[in-house]
Amino acid sequence: MTKELQTYRNADLAKSLLRQIEKEVSRPLRIMEVCGGHTMAIHKYGINNLLPDDIQLISGPGCPVCVTPVAYMDILLQIAMQPDVIIASYGDLMRVPGNLGNLEAVRAKGADVRLVISPLDALKKAKENPGKKVVFPAIGFETTAPGTAVALLKAREMDVDNFFVLASHRTMPEAMQKLASGKINIDGFIGPGHVSCITGSDVYGFLASKYGIPVVISGFEPIDLLMSLLMILKQARLSKAVVENQYDRAVKPAGNVQAQKIMYSVFESCDAEWRGLGKINGSGLEIRESFGKWNALQHFKTSPVASNEDKRCICGKILTGLKDPGQCPLFGAQCTPEQPVGACMVSHEGTCNAWYRFKFMSNGNNTSTSRQRRKINA
Repeated sequence: MTKELQTYRNADLAKSLLRQIEKEVSRPLRIMEVCGGHTMAIHKYGINNLLPDDIQLISGPGCPVCVTPVAYMDILLQIAMQPDVIIASYGDLMRVPGNLGNLEAVRAKGADVRLVISPLDALKKAKENPGKKVVFPAIGFETTAPGTAVALLKAREMDVDNFFVLASHRTMPEAMQKLASGKINIDGFIGPGHVSCITGSDVYGFLASKYGIPVVISGFEPIDLLMSLLMILKQARLSKAVVENQYDRAVKPAGNVQAQKIMYSVFESCDAEWRGLGKINGSGLEIRESFGKWNALQHFKTSPVASNEDKRCICGKILTGLKDPGQCPLFGAQCTPEQPVGACMVSHEGTCNAWYRFKFMSNGNNTSTSRQRRKINA
């Protein structure tokens, strides 16, 4: 373990921060993280169990797999079953449910579905298979969109005409705005770490100025998260709302300007559907017409599919913080990581998946949400 990592996992420092957090709490607070990496870290390190009872951590739509809409999956599955098609996909998309099943199921029926680690890997498969049409399902937030853009720029440069992108990229600030103006009361945002490396911290200023919600961009280690929570609590106690950047070792105010330029040279903003949140204006990234040759939506014919989603699944309410996984009748029984009913159970960054691995299984299949606080030595 590196010296820097030891610092961000230091037990004495964690205890000191927890004591400071307890002193700062003056009223019940609901704090939302909107990054799947934060959701996983909070449960992995048991941070939610160490906090005072008046602090409630709630998970937002920070998992890209989880917010991928059913209609997108139906289009992808129809393309996968067409002749001479290779789907070159990230592994965490394999079990995302659509009305027609999932990629794992259609592969079992004969579809050619292959795992890749990047869009450039998918482009390489297109060059290696000139008689096939290789489709890359591009999901994710601002973190992954620049990589997809680079692959499309390379495809144009090399004139690879059998490579296609089915885009479902989403942008986080617009989703946070919808949450801030919605039904749920949010007293503070733990700002996304990976996304903010691209966007910068300045883009969240409207959440503080317009909605009066403190925002602290956080890293992913235990000390990062505890420090970020303390920063939010100090703002709340002072009735203050600003954007602060705890993760300044990676995130800058303006972000990665070069990555932004690459991203918007290929994509343009559009209205987009989010699983659980519905349509959010300006929250999507669609492929520009100048790259239409590689846009899967323009090349493949598909049809709308009637919904057969399980009505008992509450993924939508979980993604918006209205419910937690323990309140879902399917959680841990009909819905598990091996057999997911809802998208929140699929990815390691999904709220249901994190609950299942770090709460449900470790507590002997006990889904109780009560805190089992650890005593912090004075």
